[in-house]
Amino acid sequence: MSVAVIDSGGANLGSVLQALKRLGVEPSLTQSADVIRSADHVILPGVGTAHAAMDALTRAGLVDVIRELTQPVLGICLGLQLLFDRSEEGQGHTACLGVIPGDVVKLPESSTLRLPHMGWNQLQWIQQDPIAPSQNDNDWFYFVHSYAVAGEHPSAVAISQHGMSFAAVVRHNNFVACQFHPEKSAAAGEGLLAGFLSS
Repeated sequence: MSVAVIDSGGANLGSVLQALKRLGVEPSLTQSADVIRSADHVILPGVGTAHAAMDALTRAGLVDVIRELTQPVLGICLGLQLLFDRSEEGQGHTACLGVIPGDVVKLPESSTLRLPHMGWNQLQWIQQDPIAPSQNDNDWFYFVHSYAVAGEHPSAVAISQHGMSFAAVVRHNNFVACQFHPEKSAAAGEGLLAGFLSS
């Protein structure tokens, strides 16, 4: 099995690669359009800002490459947000990949709810999905983010809460994405990565 991890400049690339290796996969960290197109599975990780990540993908000539992929694709954290049309992050908002219709919004902040939403949280599965053959609302996953997609979005297959209901897992055709970090979410996250690789 060939797995291409797109090098979008995110700080979590090393942990994603190590998580895949623990599952017996030797991934390719790459910005090569040919490698990405020919891979059995593609992962789009991301940590940082939508604007910086989109700049990196644009400079690498990968925007249309990602949009046209037909094999299973997994977005992680910022990688989820990049799949949508726009993000509120940045002045004047940031245009993203437009694979999934809809916008990414800033999570609410208050004296009791700080941003970023950082730490462990649970999911509520609202649809069946191959990424999680065994769906368990008691599992905990690790989040670090200040922006999200509203939980009522039609692509949401699992939601979580931080000041609002937001999409924790989304699915659109061959694209699936997690707002949390499966590579940092112990056994529960490893199970989701394995579910993706078997899809």
